[in-house]
Amino acid sequence: IEPVNWNAKWEALFQPVKINSECVIRADFHPSFDSKYELIINPKMSFGTGHHQTTHMMLEFALKENFKEKRVLDMGCGTGVLAILASMKGAVSVDAIDIDPWCIENTNENAQKNDCSTVNCFLGSSITLKTPSYDLIFANINRNILLEQITSYSEALYTRGVLLMSGFYQEDIVS
Repeated sequence: IEPVNWNAKWEALFQPVKINSECVIRADFHPSFDSKYELIINPKMSFGTGHHQTTHMMLEFALKENFKEKRVLDMGCGTGVLAILASMKGAVSVDAIDIDPWCIENTNENAQKNDCSTVNCFLGSSITLKTPSYDLIFANINRNILLEQITSYSEALYTRGVLLMSGFYQEDIVS
C-alpha cells in the first residue's frame, strides 16, 4: 500500500453540514458561514458531525428548544456537537459524558474551539447518574444502550424535564 496522508484525505471529503438557515457545522479548516450558530467540529475519531440522520434530527430539535438557564446532559457525547449547541443557546451547565476517552478529549477540544466554557466532560456511563440534575438529556446512542440506560436517565431528569433519545432504526421496531 502506498503511503497516504489520511488526514488530508478525510479533510478533502469532509463537507460542512447546514442544519437550517441559522446553523452550520464545519471543521476549523472550512471558511466561515457567518451563521447565527456556527459550530466548529473536528471529529477526529468521534461520532457526531451532523451528517448522520440521528444527529441531524437531534440538532434540528435543539434549535427549536429554549436552553436559557437550563442544565443539560449530552449522554454519549462523541464530538460534543449537541452539548456545544446547548451551550451556545444559553444552557447554564452542560455535562458531556462518554465511555470513550478519545470522545472526551475531542469534546473538550471542540468546546474550547467554540468558546463553550459551560461544557464539562466526564468519562463514564449513565450508571453515575443517580439524582435529578438535568432539565434536558440528549441520548443519541443506539437501541440496546438506550434501553439499558433509560432508568438512569429518568432518575437524572428533573420533573417535567425533557428526554431526547435517538439512534433507533427501522429494524429496531418490534411488531
